[in-house]
Parts: sequence; C-alpha cells; structure tokens
Amino acid sequence: MNTQISRRAFLRGSGVALALPFLDLMLPTRGLGANATGKGGVPRRMVCICNAYGLYGPALLPENTGRDYTLSPYLEILKEHRNDFTLFSGISHPNQAGADGHASEVTWLTSVAWPGLSGFRNTVSLDQLVAEKIGFETRYPSLVMGTYGERSISYTRSGVMIPAETKPSTVFAKLFLKGSPDEIKRQMQKMQEGRSIMDSVLGQAKTFGRRVGTADRAKLDEYYTSVREMELRFAKALEWAQKPKPAMAAAPPKDITDDRDMIGRLRLLLDLVPLAVQTDSTRLFTIMVNGLSTAPLVPGVSFDHHGLSHHGREPGRVEQLRRIEEAQFGAVRDLIAALAKKEEAGRRLLDSTMVMFGSNLGNANSHEPTNLNIVLAGGGFKHAGHVAFDQKNNTPLANLFVTMLQRMNIETDRFGSSRGTVSLG
Repeated sequence: MNTQISRRAFLRGSGVALALPFLDLMLPTRGLGANATGKGGVPRRMVCICNAYGLYGPALLPENTGRDYTLSPYLEILKEHRNDFTLFSGISHPNQAGADGHASEVTWLTSVAWPGLSGFRNTVSLDQLVAEKIGFETRYPSLVMGTYGERSISYTRSGVMIPAETKPSTVFAKLFLKGSPDEIKRQMQKMQEGRSIMDSVLGQAKTFGRRVGTADRAKLDEYYTSVREMELRFAKALEWAQKPKPAMAAAPPKDITDDRDMIGRLRLLLDLVPLAVQTDSTRLFTIMVNGLSTAPLVPGVSFDHHGLSHHGREPGRVEQLRRIEEAQFGAVRDLIAALAKKEEAGRRLLDSTMVMFGSNLGNANSHEPTNLNIVLAGGGFKHAGHVAFDQKNNTPLANLFVTMLQRMNIETDRFGSSRGTVSLG
C-alpha cells in the first residue's frame, strides 16, 4: 500500500527548497545538445528584432506580391538585398486583444492568447525554446537586448520575462573580455554550488520513489530527467567558464548615454551580432526597439515615437513617423549587409543566420495586433519577395515560427497557436 505524499512536501538541498509535484519549475530542456547546423556543419542562428510601436503599412507594403513586386519606400532601403528577404503581410497571432493596446508585445515571440487579461500566463518565447535545445553548444545560450529599459521579447518556459541588456559595452565585455582570476573563481564556485544542490535534491527525491504509485512514479521519472538535464547544463557551463574567450580585434563600443538616441543605440546593439556570430559565442539574439516619451534624435522629428505612432493620419506626424522607421530599416539593412559580407566555411554568414524584423502591432494608430508586417532575411531560404496572406483571416504568425524552428533543426511541427508552416525553399 502506498503512503500518500502531501503536495506540501519539499525536497531540500543546500538551503534550497523545491516543491513536489510542480516539476515544470525545473526548466526542462528537452533535446539538449540538438544538432543545429546546416550545410558543411555551419551553425544556424536566429535574430529577432521587434519595434514595439508598429510599422507604418502604407510605406512598407508593396501593391503587388511575389518576387517581382514594386519596391515600397521602406523596401527601397533594402533593395540591394531584395533576393535575401521575404516580406509577409496578413499574418498575426490570434486573440491578441489584451489588457491594453501594447499588451501584445509580451506575446510577440510566444503567441499566447489574451495577453494581460484574467487567467493569462505567458510561456516560452521562440528564442528561448531554441536556447533550451542548443543553448549550451555556445558560451551563452542567447543574448537578450533592448534600446531602452529592461523590457524584452524573451520569456522563459514559466513565462518570466528575461530583462534586456541595453549597454553594448556590457555585452561586448561579456562576449570578449576576460574576467580576473578572482571573478572566474567566484563564477566557478557558484556553478559548483549549483551542481551540489542538484545532487542533493536528486538524492532526496529518490526516497519518494519508494512510496508512490505508478502514476506518481511517472511524474518522478520526469523530474529525474529534468534534474539530469540541469546537471548537463551545469557541466557545459563549467566547461565554458574554464575556456578562454575568443580574441576580438574590434574596440569595445562606447555606450550612448542619451536615451533619446534610439537609432544610435539600436545600431550599436546590431553591430554586436556579426561579432558574436563570427566567434560562435551565441546563436540566438532578441532586440526590443522602444524609446522614451520624448522625441528621438532623428533629423526632422520633434514628437515622441509613441505619440507619432498614433498619428491620426495627420500628414506631418506621418512624415515624422516615417523618418524614424526609415532609420530603423537602415540599421537592419546594415546588419544584413554585414552578415552578407562575412564568410564562414565558404558561405555567407547571412545564409546561416535568420534575421526577423517586425512588430507586434499592425496598425499602431489604433493598437491593432492583426495584419502584421514581418520581414525575414537570410537563413539560406529561397526567398519569395512579398507573401500576402488574407487580410481578414490572417495566417498564424506561429506558422512562420515553426518554419524557423525547423530551419534551426528543431524537430517539431507545432509552436503556440500554429496550424502548420509557411512555405519557403
């Protein structure tokens, strides 16, 4: 006869208490060590950039579709790379009307419905799902960055936002500057302590196995697997802590202290991407583009970005909004160009790196989270120009995410609200 175990039972190790049976809190990493490489063993990477204040559709969308579309004003900025990107329109996550007009920014990479409303619980973002699978093949599982504040588009499996790093100098130091012997020693000690906690908790958990029935034993088996995977993550982290960081000839970036210079800060963050890709320091990047409630330092702009996104079709405000977004497209263009110029194993870095740029809002003027416009560049796809889905019955954006996951060699046919994939060669 099995003795019932209270849900209040705890496993304790090194001062850490873990409740049973809430095993999902163990951050499982199914498929740890998946082979995320492409042709010739070249690693595959993913960059996701979100403009939180929308993209002005009339300046972005071409009138026609396919590869022979007529360049719109925004796409004119990317014209040198038109064979290296696809523009998707008529695409969105379903049921994104949330607690306020900007609530959908928290679900742009997760697709969870009704953000911020009663009962809402976010889940893992696209980048962090991949990080669970392949993150410890590199020194850092991912880089989460933003132009202003800690808001990010990256969320853990339990739906917790990962704060964005806004200082390029800090990211550069993390990637390339060696810590002092004492700093490395302290880091190693913390990791060793983490492993000892896992050892202790796993040992105590096994005592429960003698007292549970078949159904509960299955839960404990899942728990054991989670702990073992955590141990693998710790082991990988210990290995990286003892390896020297890659040498980098580039000078560390100088941070822009003026928060109004959103474009300058965005450019500095994007400049780090090719450096991290070249050294295979990480394969996953997210960047949140937002700003203050004051006018950004863009020539000809005198109103704040958020206010301009609610332009009311007033020509002067639309013109200023376009200046901001044209500057953003210019920064993205330069990232694409930098990745296209550099080679790895005889192939362009761009061919192994997906760059997704878009927004969680379609018509930001009225806070509409439908009919999003998404640019996907690189990744080795046979790009299709302008792919326009139904404006009244949008294709799930998560369908594109599944395609991106598969390109990262993640074996799945589902993500969030997906109902299939998006066809790209």
